Amino acid sequence: MSENDNLQEADGNKAINSNEAPLTSEGSQPESEPISEVTKTTIEDVVDTTTEEVKEALEPVEDTKVDDATKTDAHVEEIDESNAEDAEDEENIERHTLESKDYHAMSMEQLTIEFEQLIENHKVQNIKSQVEEIKSEFNSKFDALLDEKKEEFLSEGGNEIDFYYASPVKKQFNNVFKTYRNNLSAYYKKRENDLKGNLENRLQIIEKIKGLVNDEENINTTYKIFKDLQEQWRNAGPIPRDRYNNAWNSYHHNVEVFYDVLHLNRDLRDLDFKHNLEQKTKIIERAEELAADNNINRSFRELQVLHKMWKEELGPVSREHRDEVWERFSKATKTIHDKRQDYYADLDKASEKNLEVKEEIISRIAAISNDPSNAHNAWQKKIKSIELLREEFFKAGKVPQKVNEATWAKFKDAVRTFNRQKNSFYKNLKKDQYDNLEKKKALIQIALDNKDNEDLAATTPLMKKIQGDWKKIGHVPRKDSDKIWKQFKGACNAYFDRLNSKRDEANKELMVSYEQKNALLKEVNALELSGDSKKDIVTIKEKIAAWKAIGHVPSNKRYIDGKFNKALDALFGKLDMDRAKLEMIKFENKLESLAQPGGDTRALDNEQNFIRKKIGDIKGEIIQLENNMQFFSNVDDNNPLVKEVIKNVDKHKKNLSIWENKLKKIKSMY
Repeated sequence: MSENDNLQEADGNKAINSNEAPLTSEGSQPESEPISEVTKTTIEDVVDTTTEEVKEALEPVEDTKVDDATKTDAHVEEIDESNAEDAEDEENIERHTLESKDYHAMSMEQLTIEFEQLIENHKVQNIKSQVEEIKSEFNSKFDALLDEKKEEFLSEGGNEIDFYYASPVKKQFNNVFKTYRNNLSAYYKKRENDLKGNLENRLQIIEKIKGLVNDEENINTTYKIFKDLQEQWRNAGPIPRDRYNNAWNSYHHNVEVFYDVLHLNRDLRDLDFKHNLEQKTKIIERAEELAADNNINRSFRELQVLHKMWKEELGPVSREHRDEVWERFSKATKTIHDKRQDYYADLDKASEKNLEVKEEIISRIAAISNDPSNAHNAWQKKIKSIELLREEFFKAGKVPQKVNEATWAKFKDAVRTFNRQKNSFYKNLKKDQYDNLEKKKALIQIALDNKDNEDLAATTPLMKKIQGDWKKIGHVPRKDSDKIWKQFKGACNAYFDRLNSKRDEANKELMVSYEQKNALLKEVNALELSGDSKKDIVTIKEKIAAWKAIGHVPSNKRYIDGKFNKALDALFGKLDMDRAKLEMIKFENKLESLAQPGGDTRALDNEQNFIRKKIGDIKGEIIQLENNMQFFSNVDDNNPLVKEVIKNVDKHKKNLSIWENKLKKIKSMY
C-alpha cells in the first residue's frame, strides 16, 4: 500500500469517529448508527507515488484557482460551521452520540442522580448540553417548590423575612454541580494550552510549505518533504474553532501553490487529479445515497464526515471537472440540508401542539382554582386533580423555545394561585379547628367536674347534653384529636359506669316485680269470666289492683304493661256493661302504667295533649254536623238523612263526655 493509501485510511477512520446525531423531537438522540462502509473506504486504491516518479516538470500545470470546496452556500456553510466546531475537539464523538433524556419529566431527585451518573460515566467536555438542560429543569422545579413552601409559611402566620427552607436534594445537587464546574475548569485550562500549541504547530507547517516553493534544487527531496509536512498537518491535533477555516484555507492555498510552482510531471499531476476525482466521485455517490435516506440525523452526521474528507483529505481535480463535481456534491448536500430543515419544521409543529396541550392544562388548573367549593373533602379532590395535571404538564413534551420561559411562568403562576387559595382555606380551617378545640376542652372540664356528682337526676341529663354538644362542634387539629377524645370519653364513662352500677342494684328488685307481673299476666290471659258483669268487673279490678301492687319493672321490661292492657281490653270486650264506665276503668289502668318513678310527667303530659286534641276534633265534628242540620230546616224529622245526622251528633256528644272525663281524671294525677 502506498504512502497516500496509509494517510487516507488513517484520516478516513479518524473522520468516521466524528459521527454524531442531533437531538430528536423528544429532546433525546437516536441510537448511534455507524457510518457506512462506503464512507469508510472512499479513500482507497491510491497509486503509489515515489520520489523516483517525481521529475522536473516540462510544462506548467493548468491554472489552479481556489478549490471548489471553498465555494460556499448556506447549506455548505452549515456543514463548515459544524466541522469547525468539531475541529476544536477531536474527542467529540461521545458528545454527539450521548443520549439526552426527557429531563422535563424527571423529579429533582431523579435529575440529581442523572447528573451524578453523567459526571461519573462521561468526559466532562461532552456533557455540557445535558448539564445545562438538567440544571434548568432542576432550578425551575426547585423555584416552584420554594414558592409553595414560602406560601405555606406565610399562610401559617410567618414573617417573610424569617422564611428559610433547606432541601437535602438541593444541597446534593449543588455539590454535584460544584464537582462538574471544577472538572470543566481544569479541562478548559488544559485544552486552551493544547489548542494554542497545535495552532502554532500548524502555522509553522504552512510556513514550511511556503518555503518549499523556492526550493527547486532537488525536486525529489522537496516532494518527499512536502508529503511529510502533509502527514504532520493531518496529525497536528485540534485548534481553536475560530481559526479552523482560515488555517485550512491558508494550508490548502499553499498546497496548490506548491503544485503550481514546482511544475510537477504532467503524468504525476494527472495521476493525482484522477485519484482525487475518483475519490470525490465516491463521496458524491455516497452523499446522493444519503440524500435519499429518510434517517435525517444519520444522513447529516455522515454528510459532515464526507465534507471533512472532501476538504481535508483530497486535493483538486482537473479544471474541466471541478465545477461539475462540486455542483453535484453541493446539490446532494442541499437536498439533505432541505430535508433537515423540514425535519426541524416538523419538530416545531410538534412543539406547537405541545404548547396547545400545556395551555389547556394551565386553563384547567385555573378552572380548579376558581371552583368556589370550600369543604375539606372538595379541597382534597382538587389537590389530587392538580397533582395529576402537574404530571400531565411535565409529560407533555417541549414547547417552542421562544415561548418556553413564558409558558413555564404561566404554569407556575397558575399552580401558585391554587396553592395560595388552598393555604388560605386551610389557614382558616385551622383557626376554626383551634376554636373547636377550646370548646371541646370546656366540655371536658364540665365532664370532669360532674363525673363524681351524686345528684344523678340532675347530672344525667347534663352529661347526655354535653355528649350531644361534642358531636356538633366539629373537627379539631389532628394532633389534638385523639388526646382530647380520650379525656372526654374517660370522664363520661366514669360517670355512666357509676350510674349503671347503681341502676343494676335497683334493677335486681325491679326484676322481681317483672317476674311477678309476668306470672300475673299469664293468669289474666287464662281467666274465664262468669258472665255476671258485676261479679266479673270485681274480678278484673282485683287483677288490676294486684298488678299495681307489684310496682315498677326495669325500663327495658316495661313492654309487659302494654301486654297487660291488651289482655284487659280483651276481658272488657267480653263484658256486657256501659261503654263509658268500661272506658274509664281501662283509662285509669292506663294512667297507672304511665306514671313514671322520680316524678317524670312526660308520659302523662303527652297523654293529656292527646286527649285535648281529641276533644277539639270531636267538638269540631259536632259543630260541622249541627251546621249541616240547617240545610234541613224545612225537612221532616223523620227524613232518613236528618235521622242519621242527629244520630251522629248524639254519638259524638257521648264520646265527648268520655274524653272530658278522661281529661279530668288525668289532671287529678298531677
